Amino acid sequence: MSVPAHFRAVVQKRGYSELYALRCLDLPAMDVGGLDLLDRYEQRIALEDPFLQTADDMSFFCHGDGTFLKLDQDGRITMTDFIREHTGISNEVAFVGRGNFFQVWEPGRLAAYGAQARARLLQLRQGTKAGERSE
Repeated sequence: MSVPAHFRAVVQKRGYSELYALRCLDLPAMDVGGLDLLDRYEQRIALEDPFLQTADDMSFFCHGDGTFLKLDQDGRITMTDFIREHTGISNEVAFVGRGNFFQVWEPGRLAAYGAQARARLLQLRQGTKAGERSE
């Protein structure tokens, strides 16, 4: 898959030589970022008691549900079966910026998720009267 130019520009600006892709825990998307994405998860795991199931589950999620990706000279990433199986991507892919990382989605699933997110936000907005803050 070809990474859009504006995403490649951010990757280059941040000096990432390789990317790390991690299956979203609750969405059919991949979180993709530099090695700082992996580092952030590993720092969180280090705070857990290594003898508890939570630490083991977090390590599995971070290391077992992730993969390293390399951008070729044309700004493409190989679409692996690992990514396809989780996202449902076949021919087309959608990229979504998420701050310190970006996500890779199957376009139809992204559209459905976007509609659900907007509906949840609209419900929150409608539930809060003008000038009030929800707690």
